[in-house]
Amino acid sequence: MPSPTPRPEPPYRRIVEEIRGRILAGDLRPGDRIPSVRQVAQRWGVAVATATRAMATLRDNGLVEATVGSGTVVSSRAGRKHPLSPAESRRPRQAGTVKQPLSRKHVLRTAVAIADVEGLDAVSMRRLAADLAVGPMSLYRHVANKDELVTQMADEVFGECELPVPGPPGWRAKLELISRQQWDLCRRHLWLPRAVSFTRPALVPNMMMHTEWTLRALDGLGLPMATRIREALTLHGVVVTVALSLAAEVESEQETGVTLDGWRLAQQKRAAQLLESGRFPLLATIPTETASDLGGLFEYGLARHLDGFATLVEEHARTRS
Repeated sequence: MPSPTPRPEPPYRRIVEEIRGRILAGDLRPGDRIPSVRQVAQRWGVAVATATRAMATLRDNGLVEATVGSGTVVSSRAGRKHPLSPAESRRPRQAGTVKQPLSRKHVLRTAVAIADVEGLDAVSMRRLAADLAVGPMSLYRHVANKDELVTQMADEVFGECELPVPGPPGWRAKLELISRQQWDLCRRHLWLPRAVSFTRPALVPNMMMHTEWTLRALDGLGLPMATRIREALTLHGVVVTVALSLAAEVESEQETGVTLDGWRLAQQKRAAQLLESGRFPLLATIPTETASDLGGLFEYGLARHLDGFATLVEEHARTRS
């Protein structure tokens, strides 16, 4: 009787074994950067979900760990002859530690912590369950699916802001305040701009409170509500546009290991050839750091937008009078 054909190894296991082999052989040492989920998917020709599962397995086995600013790196524990098993990696580090009860807030803060370090793509129900040391089905008592999870994560971090009532005097000071608060949020949580939709806004209290506060800041100007909501959305768009560039830069640095200064240095010869050719005399006069100063770009965009909105407010007041 012929022996049954062995089942092929799942693709994620092949990735895990290859990276594990490199770690145990010493090719990858503690602290060395591990390819991101996106890079793994591209390099091994698999779906992002498969790459995510491979990284989660490596993490569960104590071979890699997430670090702020560096992404995923080889764990300091990976030099042991017998890395932690998934069960061991989930045990409390100190004897007698009481496991925190699973609550909606605990679920959301854990998901936010994952996204803050590894990006939104790293957040999944399976990964979240592993970090909380619970079964995936336990999470569904608190969130219905990943889409709801991401929406609730965004609402959770919007709740970090304390919006003063009534706020500083004058509509412009109020709009500056809420814009800078949202900019600070996006700098702390680089994934946040991707979690907010303009056309399908989330019906969650903290995010709605930001919109309500912005609309109230325009009380007394006599503007129609359609203009006020467009201003609230446009103002948030100023924040999100620059914040997406900030997130992309941080992600590029984590994935390539090349800082912005390093990238500039690598491009120096090509840039000099173009700018010294005489074809771009105005671009040649721009200081190198100006375009990449995203904080300065945000402040400039906010100020110029509010200048334009002030003109609209003045014209509307003249029309009414």
